[in-house]
Amino acid sequence: MASLNVGNLGEYLREQRRAAQLSLRQLAEAAGVSNPYLSQIERGLRKPSAEVLQQVAKALRISAETLYVRAGILDEREREELETRAVILADPSINERQKNVLLQIYDSFRRENGFVPEQDETDEAPGADKTLKADARKDDNPHS
Repeated sequence: MASLNVGNLGEYLREQRRAAQLSLRQLAEAAGVSNPYLSQIERGLRKPSAEVLQQVAKALRISAETLYVRAGILDEREREELETRAVILADPSINERQKNVLLQIYDSFRRENGFVPEQDETDEAPGADKTLKADARKDDNPHS
């Protein structure tokens, strides 16, 4: 985990706030933080918690993970992985079993490409069902 880079975070927050055409006071109210505290964050004088960053991100309608990266709480690869997983899990057009299969395949490719440490074959992806692979093969063969 990287060290906090609050100066860069503050500048980025200010840019995002201005792009959203919000005053400091409006953003502070929408995020549920005090105006002086938000001002200190923007000036790089305070290190906000992940919870505060999440509230600010919600008020700005931007990704909390992006703010975590800017603050040094999360690295870029972790953010990309979390966002990919979130998109898969939020897709209403596929069922839970299909989501789990997709996540297993995703994890497999990441391991193959050296982005995730190797797991034992007995380890399952988080939330995975041991019957998923067999079920996926059955779905591919409608005659079984």
